[in-house]
Amino acid sequence: MTTPSDPTTDRTTDPATAGPTADAIPSVVHLTSGGVSVVLDLGAGRLPVVAWWGAALGDLSADELEAVVRGGLAGVVPNELDEPEVVELLPLASGGWRGQPGLEGHSAGTSWTPLFRAEATTLEGRVLTVHGVDEQSGLAVDVVVELLGSGLLRSRAAVTRTSGDEFVVDSLQIALPVPRRAQEVLDLAGRWGRERAPQRLPFVVGAHVRDSRRGRTGADASLVLAAGTPGFGFSSGEVWTLHVAWSGDHREYAERMASGTSVIGGGELLLPGEVRLAAGETYQGPWVYASWGRGLDAAAARFHEHLRSRDGHPSSPRPVVLNTWEAVYFDHDLDRLVELARAAAEVGAERFVLDDGWFRGRRDDTAGLGDWFVDETVWPDGLEPLIGAVRELGLDFGIWVEPEMVNPDSDLARAHPEWMLAPAGRLPMTGRSQQVLDLGHPEAYAYLLERLTDLLGSHDVAYVKWDHNRDLLEAGHSPTGTPGVHEQTLALYRLLDELRGRFPAVEIESCSSGGARADLAVLERTDRVWASDNIDPLERQQIQRWTSQLLPGEITGSHVGSPHSHSTGRTHTVAFRAGTALFSHFGIEWDVSRASADERAELARWVDLYKEVRPLVHTGRVVRADHVDESSLLHGVVSQDGSDALFAFVQLTTPLTSATGSVPLPGLDPARRYRVELQAPGDVPRTRSDSPPPWVVDGGVVLSGGVLAEQGLQLPALHPEQLLLLRATAL
Repeated sequence: MTTPSDPTTDRTTDPATAGPTADAIPSVVHLTSGGVSVVLDLGAGRLPVVAWWGAALGDLSADELEAVVRGGLAGVVPNELDEPEVVELLPLASGGWRGQPGLEGHSAGTSWTPLFRAEATTLEGRVLTVHGVDEQSGLAVDVVVELLGSGLLRSRAAVTRTSGDEFVVDSLQIALPVPRRAQEVLDLAGRWGRERAPQRLPFVVGAHVRDSRRGRTGADASLVLAAGTPGFGFSSGEVWTLHVAWSGDHREYAERMASGTSVIGGGELLLPGEVRLAAGETYQGPWVYASWGRGLDAAAARFHEHLRSRDGHPSSPRPVVLNTWEAVYFDHDLDRLVELARAAAEVGAERFVLDDGWFRGRRDDTAGLGDWFVDETVWPDGLEPLIGAVRELGLDFGIWVEPEMVNPDSDLARAHPEWMLAPAGRLPMTGRSQQVLDLGHPEAYAYLLERLTDLLGSHDVAYVKWDHNRDLLEAGHSPTGTPGVHEQTLALYRLLDELRGRFPAVEIESCSSGGARADLAVLERTDRVWASDNIDPLERQQIQRWTSQLLPGEITGSHVGSPHSHSTGRTHTVAFRAGTALFSHFGIEWDVSRASADERAELARWVDLYKEVRPLVHTGRVVRADHVDESSLLHGVVSQDGSDALFAFVQLTTPLTSATGSVPLPGLDPARRYRVELQAPGDVPRTRSDSPPPWVVDGGVVLSGGVLAEQGLQLPALHPEQLLLLRATAL
């Protein structure tokens, strides 16, 4: 069985070993860290029951903890079960639960309603593990709950077939209770090019279920599901959020019972018969992460702190990227690309990424995927002349791959049609003229590992843009057609882990039709997520605003595109494009060799600003103001010590009123005094004002962080699709 710190899921023939007996552990366990408390009731020999999850409760005696448990139990009401309703982390009908079950499965129609009794419990620091057994059903479970230093809670479960015939696992889901005062649910919808669109609804009786059946996280995935008090916002109300760390099919849900008991939960979404356990085999579900906070910003900060505390989290300054895709597409020509690299270096770029089109037969997006050899017709001397020129300019070199996909029009598909995921006897519909390679097929996996090892081992590559442009539809193993998304996901993790082991210095970006594979499991083995293929800055403002509910800026890629957006046809200034990319991992996706001298000079000023502020942006706390006016938004980053902050006021559309009104600057230390000034080069947007507010004319203003958060500042009246930067420095 994989260890509790491993974010993957797995099947193994080794059942969990029992730890100390449950008698050695208190009947009520209090985990507390980062301003959060989790109180777990281990009484009655059952699986852990969450009696409290929320604000820190302070130091409590054993008697007080027992009182917390008893004080949270409801009475028995007419025509109900004879025991109070409780929520186990793995809720089951045998414990009286009538909502979404924690475990579903059967053995030829039997063993479908197990009753687990805790036989062994271990508590190591803030990690609790409970081993439960049902001998009659021939099943055992291990439930792990850990409170991280940030106050982020994570849980997972594993089920083992201890005896009997094969057991089919249909689902394994963690559930966490939220209090009755959580009256609203918020999650994220989306599609290609418009990821992370918020939607809010009442938390009513019934289940709000978000399934992702795309074989990847999905552009329409909720990313983070939140339940909160009425009207909760970025800095107001209480909020309980949840994320399933899994890169394949998954489920997140919010459910309120007729009793009023409310939960949020989720896990991997398994296809029929996808996980079958013989005696001694184990299925382990993914980590389910959960964050409580007073406001969405506080909940997001726990995710960010966790990601930043990981071994291997990018700690060096995130280099300015020049990606060739929207600059040249498939038009690969050595002289033109060297010219582009030279122009990129002149404006301050530090990394040059050669995108799609470098391998055999790849002159458009209908052929060549799978044939991972440098195309001799385009690159007769190989990639070395380009890489050498890029390195001489002081840039490191990156390259695009899409290893999991294959075009039917490729040498690989013609030679090995059995390597494609498909139901028995036929192929699924194509998407983008692509099928999917079966990474669960040993020979297909070995081929990819060999080709990628050769690519990285024989070239000076610092960065890989790893793309994934097709949903896994009817993803069956050849030749039987048995479902294969689960094994495909695990095989991807193994492939990435193997390559990271062989090439530890190479950074990998998770790109999947843009932001369709953005989750905490893939980020255990990658360094960046491409938030969206749409780099229109107006669209990106909302995409990045909500992506930051899970991910900090340093691992979210955002690029300055050409003046005329390739995705939407809109035209924007350099300032609006660059000011939008500034708060993420900054890059350029524009043929700057064809830009005017004035455009290049302005872009260079923004690159210089990015290099100045990236230590702040990539370590600070993300803050987002609740709506002042629906036509605008304000967001920013505040340093951890509160001494420095950078804000962007963004006018999205034309406002109804002539003036903006006072705009709050959240997140500053309320007791400290700050000088607030406009930040060049984001200080000269197009405005509707005849004159700016007096404090701008005066060159700045000094106010306390408390006043700036409550009263805020009047800002210049901007034209639509304009951005203004403000810098707040503590005195």
